[in-house]
Amino acid sequence: MKKRVTVIGGGLAGMSAAIRLAAAKYDVTIVEQGERLGGKLNKREGMGFTFDTGPSILTMPWVLEKLFKDVGKDIHDYLEIVRVEPGWRTFFEDGTTIDLTSDLPTMLEEIKKVSTDDSKSFLSYLQYCSQMYELMQKSFYKKSISGLQDLRLEHTLKELWAMDPMKTMDQSTQKYFKDKRIQQLMNFLIMYIGSSPYHAPAVLSQLAHVQLGIGVYYVKGGMYKIAEAMQNVLQDLGVTVLLNAKVSKINETDNKVVSVETEDEKIIETDLLVSNLEAIPFYNTFVENSNERKRVTNNLTNFAPTVSGLVLLLGVNKKYNQLSHHNFFFSEDPKKEFQQMFDEKKLADDPTVYVGISSKSDSTQAPEGKENLFVLTHVPPLKEGETWDQHKEMYRDAILAKLERMGMAQLRESIEFEYIFTPDDLKRLYGANGGSIYGVVTDRKLNGGFKIPSRSELFNNVYFVGGSTHPGGGVPMVTLSGQLTADLILDDEKKLGRKIV
Repeated sequence: MKKRVTVIGGGLAGMSAAIRLAAAKYDVTIVEQGERLGGKLNKREGMGFTFDTGPSILTMPWVLEKLFKDVGKDIHDYLEIVRVEPGWRTFFEDGTTIDLTSDLPTMLEEIKKVSTDDSKSFLSYLQYCSQMYELMQKSFYKKSISGLQDLRLEHTLKELWAMDPMKTMDQSTQKYFKDKRIQQLMNFLIMYIGSSPYHAPAVLSQLAHVQLGIGVYYVKGGMYKIAEAMQNVLQDLGVTVLLNAKVSKINETDNKVVSVETEDEKIIETDLLVSNLEAIPFYNTFVENSNERKRVTNNLTNFAPTVSGLVLLLGVNKKYNQLSHHNFFFSEDPKKEFQQMFDEKKLADDPTVYVGISSKSDSTQAPEGKENLFVLTHVPPLKEGETWDQHKEMYRDAILAKLERMGMAQLRESIEFEYIFTPDDLKRLYGANGGSIYGVVTDRKLNGGFKIPSRSELFNNVYFVGGSTHPGGGVPMVTLSGQLTADLILDDEKKLGRKIV
């Protein structure tokens, strides 16, 4: 008889783990409370406009390629993945515009038009970032890492020191660039994982290599096609998928979860449990308040949630020709912006605003002559008992006013379709701790840059996947989280001498 695995939550990490385990001959069931798989990677449509409601940028496509290849599939049979150039177009309050592109001669010219001195150190910076990426390939992208001890097993002391453990990302950026605008641009790459460059370890400068060396990609038809492709593989592998099925209870015996119950009283017996619901919400939702639960959750207090976000999905009746597929409208004072969000835990007075327009690369996403704007502004995670009702309209107006001031003329007048997601929605729909977008914040002093361990500290047969676990948030990272956690499960089962079938 096959061993049974239940996966709570059908986000990318949950699906990735399910694919890996099903291919290893486990009997896998995904229990998803929503109407479709994908988690935060989802979609919404209206008045001819189509929007990806979560991730809009694809990097490191090799992660998806590897997931599919490992189960005998070719991702390119399912998806048309295209490169986006420039990767970003950035706008500054002083009128400066810089395109971030993986065409390095062009990128060098973009740097040079802002600062000739900084253009001289640009290639050295890229070499530094590439070195950080190669170091991470030996460990972070290879296996599930839960702390410094695991990291030491994968690296020599020389390699660990080469990661610049005493520096923050901002400090490494300042080593190579003096112009404040270029520093802000390179530092902001950390927002791929929702952290602060003033707190994150320098090794995450590797995100510049991810952006400039590997490139930025898009999936034709919308990013949700990734979830659909993974669902097709799940079906081929015989994975049972239960939609509109919210888990209401777990049943345990001798520190093991033996079954889960859904709100419609369906009982699913299991030998192993994988939770795509973050660890802290999992314990608070399913484990009775006890000294043991308090001990475990107290051990996780250093793993604070990343930023949340206010998302405006706007269908507009015009085209903004000066914008590209991915656009960032930067704050005037980045240090103040990050301090307010991460240290003071309050809304930034002048936030950076991201505007994604997938119809720039894919005409199917908006009616002719119109555009679909995905507008994201990062905000602090929700505090306990806090709601976003009091901020919603005020911050929406502030964001739209900023975009109009920085060149998007008559934006408010052009809106035909609008839908808003607040941190409340992110918490309600996906169980995200504080409405976090990217899981757990990466903080050099708070948690050493590590994530919540994938093995449960409370149950012998429970594992976690997703942005709060290694290696973190974002499409490639959470997908890799599912793969690495599945590998961890297989390794644990092998060590315990348990037969798969």
